[in-house]
Amino acid sequence: MIVWLSIGVFSAITTLYLGKKGWHALHRAVGISPGVLIYHRPNAPLYLPDMTWQQLVLNQEHLSTLSDAQLHQLQRLDDKISTYQEYQQELNAQNTIPALTEAHFVLQKWLEIRLPQMLASHHYLQPCIRNQGTKERLINTDNTNRLTARQLLQEGLDNIEQRLDNMLEQIEARHLQELRVMNRYMDEHNNKN
Repeated sequence: MIVWLSIGVFSAITTLYLGKKGWHALHRAVGISPGVLIYHRPNAPLYLPDMTWQQLVLNQEHLSTLSDAQLHQLQRLDDKISTYQEYQQELNAQNTIPALTEAHFVLQKWLEIRLPQMLASHHYLQPCIRNQGTKERLINTDNTNRLTARQLLQEGLDNIEQRLDNMLEQIEARHLQELRVMNRYMDEHNNKN
């Protein structure tokens, strides 16, 4: 009787273990992670009505003429701006006044003023999309102007992202330096004891 009971328990545990491993292998084979409630493909096309912005305030109409890659880049920018703003809020919570450098000022101006202006200019240079219920814009521009506008917008987005990356790298370097200083301080006091 005990032998049969041990065989039953062993087979139940083996079945559960192999079933779980198979379930995870199936998920890995199709490219999803088990336990993740909502799966988003990183390169999936973005739909304007579904897009949410944490920090950027942009006109939805101006976004309608952007390519999918540019929409993804704006989403990345929004995430990076959110990280940057969280850092600024942490400094304020610590009653530390952050030093306003020229790089900070220029970045803020690009994000708040220049980015919306660039998107508006790009929007007006793109051909109208003819749908029922929307106004048709008739602007006499040729393909070279449209391509130039797209290229200039892309250069502007790349410039903003590069500036933001530089600011985030400076923040990381500052935190790393503070950790090194604290580590040296603790090592010096441990050696004295």
